[in-house]
Amino acid sequence: MKVTLFQVIPIAALVLSVYALSTPPPPSLFAQEQQQQQTTSNYSFVTAWGSSGRAFGQFSQPFDVATDSAGNVYVTDSTALSNQVQKFTSDGTFILSWGSLGTGAGGFANPAAITIDSNGIAYVTDWGNAEQAVQKFTSDGSFLSMWGSTGLGEGRFITPGGVAVDSQGFVYVGDFGENNNIQKFDSDGNFILSWGSPGSNDGQFTNPAAIAIDSQGVIYVVDNGNDRVQKFDTNGNFLGKWGTSGSGDGQFNSPAGIAIDSSDNIFIVDRANDRVQVFDPNGNFITKWGSRGSADGQFNNPIGVAIGTDGRVYVTDEGNARIQVFSRGGG
Repeated sequence: MKVTLFQVIPIAALVLSVYALSTPPPPSLFAQEQQQQQTTSNYSFVTAWGSSGRAFGQFSQPFDVATDSAGNVYVTDSTALSNQVQKFTSDGTFILSWGSLGTGAGGFANPAAITIDSNGIAYVTDWGNAEQAVQKFTSDGSFLSMWGSTGLGEGRFITPGGVAVDSQGFVYVGDFGENNNIQKFDSDGNFILSWGSPGSNDGQFTNPAAIAIDSQGVIYVVDNGNDRVQKFDTNGNFLGKWGTSGSGDGQFNSPAGIAIDSSDNIFIVDRANDRVQVFDPNGNFITKWGSRGSADGQFNNPIGVAIGTDGRVYVTDEGNARIQVFSRGGG
């Protein structure tokens, strides 16, 4: 029996939030949703790589994806079978991997979100281990440092999730469970500030699943349990929001991943709707693609998304154990 990542989230987080990512929509809804999702998109399938397994280039449950300035692609594989980060060229050629099951330097319980800063430093959150919420590595996987401890308050986590780095090098980490907040650190892990609390009001969260930052320094948070995206400045001041529960344009069903392109368009992985939606910075709907399945351009539990230097869109297709790549016009 396949055990998903979402079945191993700590009980405290599950009790609080009844994490929506673990429950795809009933099969009876798929036909209706697929019909709604068959909208012409200016993004087309380019290629895919990966298969189920534990060899290099294979995945158990690919979770998040990130790219660096050289065009390399990094993927976290988040089960006890793998617990690693794999690095590929932009066309899916395997380069190297790092990580193993365990604690301490380079060990993971469940490597979750990953981001690469402008200097090529990789930051990885460990979903199942709040004692090492964030780990830092060089681009070849050499361990640099880590921080975090279990609990409430400054620099403490229940279930660390999304991570992003701004142009000044500050690191933002989302935390599920009793905290349900965003914490800001310097690049050495020194706590600076936090914002958010459990709830559905402006500035509150029910599972801040992913974080991205645009060219203006605006911070976008995927508020998974509330089926919305919220915007903040770098001090945590609320700027806006969009999204409601559903399967229409601009609606979400368990949104999971976020990425921003060079034009500040916002790409959201709408997980339980098995699609990607694209918005402008004000939350205006632009386009979408995807439906349930295993064919090219279809998804089975998509989670992470990243934009390459060439504008290509990389999506982790967890249920199909692969990475799919898209671009404008399929080029």
